Amino acid sequence: MAGAGIFPCILLLQCFISTALCNAGFAFTEEPSERAGKSDGYCGRILRAQGTRKEGYNEFRLRVEGDPENYQPGSTYRVTLYASSPAYFRGFTLIALREGREGDKEDDYAGNFQIIDEEDTQFMINCPPAVTESTPRRRTRIQVFWTAPPSASGCVTLKASIVQKRIIYFQDEGSLTKRMCEKESLYGETTEKPLLDCCACGTAKYRVTFHGNWSEKVHPKDYPRRANHWSAIIGASHSKNYVLWEYGGYASEGIKKVAELGSPVSMEEEIRQKGDDVLTVIKMKAQWPAWQPLNVRAAPSAEFSVDRTRHLMSFLTMLGPSPDWNVGLSAEDLCTKECGWAQRVVQDMIPWDAGTDNGVTYESPNKPTVPQEKIRPLTSLDHPQSPFYDPEGGAITPVARVVVERIARKGEQCNVVPDNVDDIVADIAQEEKEEGLCLSLPLSPLCVPVSPQLWSTCTMSEWITWSPCSMSCGMGLRSRERYVKQFPDDGSVCTLPTEENEKCIVNEECTPNSCLVTEWGEWDSCSATCGLGMKRRERMVKMPPPDGSICGAEVLEVEKCMMPECHTIPCMLSPWSDWSDCSVTCGKGMRTRQRVLKSPVELGECTEDLEQVEKCMLPECPTDCMVSEWTEWSECNKSCGKGHMIRTRMVKLEPQFGGDLCPETVQRKKCKIRKCNRGGGQGQVNSDEKKRRKEAREKRRSKQGGFDSHYLQYDLCCKMRPWSNWTDCTKLCGGGIQERLMTAKRRLKSAQLPSCKDRKEIRACNVHPC
Repeated sequence: MAGAGIFPCILLLQCFISTALCNAGFAFTEEPSERAGKSDGYCGRILRAQGTRKEGYNEFRLRVEGDPENYQPGSTYRVTLYASSPAYFRGFTLIALREGREGDKEDDYAGNFQIIDEEDTQFMINCPPAVTESTPRRRTRIQVFWTAPPSASGCVTLKASIVQKRIIYFQDEGSLTKRMCEKESLYGETTEKPLLDCCACGTAKYRVTFHGNWSEKVHPKDYPRRANHWSAIIGASHSKNYVLWEYGGYASEGIKKVAELGSPVSMEEEIRQKGDDVLTVIKMKAQWPAWQPLNVRAAPSAEFSVDRTRHLMSFLTMLGPSPDWNVGLSAEDLCTKECGWAQRVVQDMIPWDAGTDNGVTYESPNKPTVPQEKIRPLTSLDHPQSPFYDPEGGAITPVARVVVERIARKGEQCNVVPDNVDDIVADIAQEEKEEGLCLSLPLSPLCVPVSPQLWSTCTMSEWITWSPCSMSCGMGLRSRERYVKQFPDDGSVCTLPTEENEKCIVNEECTPNSCLVTEWGEWDSCSATCGLGMKRRERMVKMPPPDGSICGAEVLEVEKCMMPECHTIPCMLSPWSDWSDCSVTCGKGMRTRQRVLKSPVELGECTEDLEQVEKCMLPECPTDCMVSEWTEWSECNKSCGKGHMIRTRMVKLEPQFGGDLCPETVQRKKCKIRKCNRGGGQGQVNSDEKKRRKEAREKRRSKQGGFDSHYLQYDLCCKMRPWSNWTDCTKLCGGGIQERLMTAKRRLKSAQLPSCKDRKEIRACNVHPC
């Protein structure tokens, strides 16, 4: 029966989805037995399992980073499967199939998955190209990486299935399916296919226009307000034998100079050294600041030509300040497969890394990449500090758009596809220009083909004064200029003429010593990048005067030129250097950092700070112990015999942070007043004599700084109580003091003293260091 034939498929899908749910009951659509037999191999069975579906059911969603409609061959994308609150899922499967494939053999699967979190995801045991859950549990989100297949793989479909409770959702379309097709090369990525030979005939002329979109409004994170700019654009039309730059390649020295310094000089030298492999060198001026409205500044443009052998166009420009970030086209092929020339190419551009500097922010300090890395596009997951970082892995908003338009074709054409209206109109306009179908300018030999509807789109200044005549005698030419005050609102290039010429006659006839000179050459670039400067042009003497005299005609002409106001161009500064070492080895100090001025001197004086100073704090300095001066020595603690005296000093500041410990705070020394009277002596001296001797001794001791004479009379006139116990020490460490007292118990009435005094002893204690 058909039901029995499909039963193994059901069991296999159940085990794919979650081993914990193998006993769950599912209802699947039956398949014809012959189709089941066709896909029994590999893991194609899961593709025919159809679970419960609901119209408009979008609780679960499969998302590829940036929501791209196309994939770049070999690029890696973050794929997220998530449930909208309060929904959840317990298990899932995720596969990537080539379009139209059954999934019954290995070649049907496209690209490769990479596990991000092994606790959440794993590869299926019985179906290695598919990803499933590691353990069945409630979850609302999983993520894996998917690397797109190589070029020429066609369209790919990413499919997800969801297990929620006992229900399986597996969709062939809708929010759990994502279809992407291979992206055509937008930025010149290297592919496995070699560049085809061009079969077009004749030549074509193009205009390339660069529209910068890098601004604080569009890219607000860490946007460098003071020094944002696009460097001078440098490029060429060239053959397939020359590669200016490419993804996966290494930057040349010229590319490195553009990427890190914004200097096109070395790059231009490299291009010109390629000889016949290059047809036209493409150059455009730098843009300061990076973005201005089109009614203030026109988008820069340049013209170039291509032919059958040199049909590729490449260019680059640095966005500054940055470590080594650029945008540009690489080997853009303007020759079509139908042996014609492309009419129009429009590309949105994201920045790429030249692989020569490790910086991650606009103003990161210079840190060369050693060894040098390959050129690669920036992504939104490169580094959390990157100005383009997006934790969701979304696409980077383009920073520029380049428009390449064909403006003329020359020579016999051999395109297979007939010309369309745009092709014919473009060629007619060029023919009219060459045939002299011009604007109504008096005696002007120049042709200015302009569509009448464009006259009202530009606002022009008044014409300036006519230049001197090109001839010193006879007939010559003179010119005058004007500039665009307001550009078209739609961003197109203003086609109204900014220069016109007319014939002029000087002295009507040339004298015998007159000479013949060439037409004036093109004006040189203005000597200033902002404000007022000078420009010059030259011509040559074609024929000297017949009499051999010196030609009196002017061969050099100099005039003033006005560039944008200087105050609109900010200072260009290098990144800050690293902070210097702290000025002290401990405690509070100062440190500094510097930067240098990189913008040309002619831009004017820069008032930005070139040095910064800030406080720095190191571990606290060691503080030594501080003590007071010694006190005077105390009285002797004995009234007779051997005793001792003490002196002390106080700790004013305890040691801190490893400082020197405190010295001793108590000292004592021995003292001896007199020998003690041991009593019972039968001296031969009468009492008056003893009294006299005693008073003499006391007077002598008083003069020598001894104890008060009353101490002697304590023993003679007073009965004393025993010594009290010693008091507690005044300090736990570092030297303290203890005291004890002896008070009078009885005073003799026959005593000659006014009173008997109490006695006190003092001693040092706890003298060990703290």
